[in-house]
Amino acid sequence: MSELLTGAEMRALEQAAIARGDVTGLELMERAGAGVVRAVLETWPGIWPELGQGAPRAVVLCGPGNNGGDGFVIARLLLARGWAVEVFLFGDPEKLPPDARANHDRWHALGAVRPLEETSLDGYLEAHPETALAVDALFGTGLTRPLGDLRGVQAVLSRWQAAAAPQVVAVDLPSGLCSDSGRYIGRDRDDPPGRVVRANLTVSFHRPRLGHLLAEGPEACGALVVQDIGLAPSQDAVPGPARRVDAPPAETLAKGGGHKFSHGHAVVISGGFGKTGAARLAARGALRIGSGLVTLGVPGAAQMEVAGQITGLMMTRVEDGAALAALLEDGRITALCLGPGLGLDRARALVPVALDQAAERARPARGVVLDADALTAYRDDPEALFARLHARSVLTPHDGEFARLFPDLAARLGDTPHAGPAYSKADAARDAARRAGCVVVFKGPDTVIADPQGRVAVNAGVYDRAAPWLATAGTGDVLAGFVTGLLARGMAPMPAAQTAAWLHVACARHFGPGLISEDLPEALPAVLRAL
Repeated sequence: MSELLTGAEMRALEQAAIARGDVTGLELMERAGAGVVRAVLETWPGIWPELGQGAPRAVVLCGPGNNGGDGFVIARLLLARGWAVEVFLFGDPEKLPPDARANHDRWHALGAVRPLEETSLDGYLEAHPETALAVDALFGTGLTRPLGDLRGVQAVLSRWQAAAAPQVVAVDLPSGLCSDSGRYIGRDRDDPPGRVVRANLTVSFHRPRLGHLLAEGPEACGALVVQDIGLAPSQDAVPGPARRVDAPPAETLAKGGGHKFSHGHAVVISGGFGKTGAARLAARGALRIGSGLVTLGVPGAAQMEVAGQITGLMMTRVEDGAALAALLEDGRITALCLGPGLGLDRARALVPVALDQAAERARPARGVVLDADALTAYRDDPEALFARLHARSVLTPHDGEFARLFPDLAARLGDTPHAGPAYSKADAARDAARRAGCVVVFKGPDTVIADPQGRVAVNAGVYDRAAPWLATAGTGDVLAGFVTGLLARGMAPMPAAQTAAWLHVACARHFGPGLISEDLPEALPAVLRAL
């Protein structure tokens, strides 16, 4: 899987390469600037004006650090291509870092550097409404304070955003966005969107940052292009980087020989009469993803309802904890799913039995996926749940369920970040997994998967994997079923969760608009064939 770096990890990689003599800071800055120009021309090949209409025009906003140095390189390279370029600097050129100052001076030999103030930028855009490109090279990954603290720059950028003509390209990140969390520093969630900077295109380098995928990052960045700047693969040894979930190898999902029990037996526990749909969705997902056998455990009052809705699924009566304990005496059962449509009372009665039996009766422990009501049932005493969880447990909370189990972590995530790097969804998932002692799948468009050892993976349905159709009832139940089916087949919890999350988005994208939850399992065969 590809790495996702924090701002500090990327800076450490660059500094290590420079210290080894592999590259200089000026060379990295030159490569970064060239990468931005290349991405702009590839993204907007029509940005050049019609013949005879004059040179295309760009405005480049440079900040007081190395991101500003990239901006000076971009200005110089655009000028060399025949663009008319205006450069504004926020800060004192005498205080620029050495590499940024060197590129400031190279640009200054070619053109003026104007101080970045509200009136100067407003005047420029009024005088040149034909400006085709605006480059945000102000802060990138280096910002640690809210933009509002920086002498009116917030107002400048808001006016820039309001100007309809330029295409906006951000260098590394739109200014104000935290590279680690994808959250705007100093912005309350209910602030109007006009108070933040959004780009049409964001160009970053070497590897994506976590903030490109999490929270508000994808919306703020527009399109994302990551350019190679020549850092060798051997330099990727960053301690514990997060990873982006990639397509699973086909061989991990292929079935070999054997009979149905060779590929696992999953049990999904249903709710009562009129509440069985969610469990049926999960069970169908587990069956489609390859579990050899899937059984629905159903209370007596709902048996007729379920029997009229299933064919390939099995059904058995599970009225109470004693019945579940008896069922779990069958050593061929390899995974359980509890929660979808289960009901809180039924969850409180059955979850302890499922976890205790899974841990005690099977070696290795059976996989157990807890979702929905199986999580909410413990909102008043999360520690009682955590005490029973084992290494093959997987929790799959959405935002609300996460807040019920981990209220302090959710509160940190909801607080307005007043300094960077801000607490991120990746941080919260990692802390939750350590506390629970098992894998946590923190769901959303930016699903984060973490294990107790601190490993983090992000499966984001954004950019070229956007799947907004997943925002419909029941899709989370299918995801729980996908995880359960893979656990039943013997996959370890972390790869099972990652594979299930990737396939979940792939199925949604394969089906497209109009998706409802029942469509996800039926899209899976085509997705698997494509792998």
